[in-house]
Amino acid sequence: MTVAKKLAVTLKRSMIGRPEVQRVTLRTLGLTKREQTVVHADNPAIRGMIKKVNHLVEVKEIAE
Repeated sequence: MTVAKKLAVTLKRSMIGRPEVQRVTLRTLGLTKREQTVVHADNPAIRGMIKKVNHLVEVKEIAE
């Protein structure tokens, strides 16, 4: 049986002054406030969004 991985994504830097594309990506991930954490399934779509804003977020893998 395989273990489904999840990603805990935390917004560490403010969205103020960032390009609209990055702000939309953060909102799509469900992040609206600094230090907010959301959990997503580990898949290529989520990994791609995280890669676009990796300088603003912190990611931790969670095994469930």
